[in-house]
Amino acid sequence: MNILYVGDVMGEPGLKTVEKVLPGLRREHDVDFVVAQAENLSDGKGVRLADFERLQKAGVDFCSGGNHTFFLEEIFPLLEDPDSPIIRPANYPQGTPGLGYKYVETPKGKVLVISLLGQIVGRDADKPVDNPLQVVDRILEQEKTQSRSATIVNFHGDFSSEKRIIGYYLDGRVTVVVGDHWHVPTADTDVLPKGTAHQTDVGMCGSLDSSLGVRLDILIPRWRDGKVTRNQLETAGRMQFNALLVNADPLTGLATSAKPITMVVPG
Repeated sequence: MNILYVGDVMGEPGLKTVEKVLPGLRREHDVDFVVAQAENLSDGKGVRLADFERLQKAGVDFCSGGNHTFFLEEIFPLLEDPDSPIIRPANYPQGTPGLGYKYVETPKGKVLVISLLGQIVGRDADKPVDNPLQVVDRILEQEKTQSRSATIVNFHGDFSSEKRIIGYYLDGRVTVVVGDHWHVPTADTDVLPKGTAHQTDVGMCGSLDSSLGVRLDILIPRWRDGKVTRNQLETAGRMQFNALLVNADPLTGLATSAKPITMVVPG
């Protein structure tokens, strides 16, 4: 079973890049299931229904979530619907809108997708979240009798140590643990000793000649001169596409290989 996890799709530049690259990648690697991090999909924050539908048309089967998933309320009904292929992090407190894990049918069998949020995430660091390791333990225990071909865990967080720890913590228990939120891919793609594919951060899709997708001329005065500036996405220049390709044995639910996909796309 070939699984492709696509890094944060950063606004319109990222969406256009996915539309350009993903159909060919699916054919080239005979991909059975594509998950994309969608929390930055619409103007860099949140998910509009129209953009979600464009992602699906481009070949994305399922969307994982992060701290910006809730920015646009129009996506809430889909987050609540167990049959809609999009989730928010599972370790938000009880009463938070939406579901943090869902099943989806694929050509190679049923797949469970779980999103989790790190305990420290940027400006949302002071917002309460439940312990992600304890939450994923509860989910896996609750779903242990459900037959499935793969289990995909997305970990959206800031701390590299936390993102590494959860990979090893879940090693042998899930198919893949993939981190995102940094928008910069890490060079540590691996299949861990007990058979779980892992990458600390998969990176992003969108502008390459930018800082995390945001225009440099906006950010340099902020860092150099202390100016208060509003983020604006870079729409010109080279684009990047970053993803993690995992081959899994649907009989064991464990990974047999993991490979980073990093592409530079002319603007």
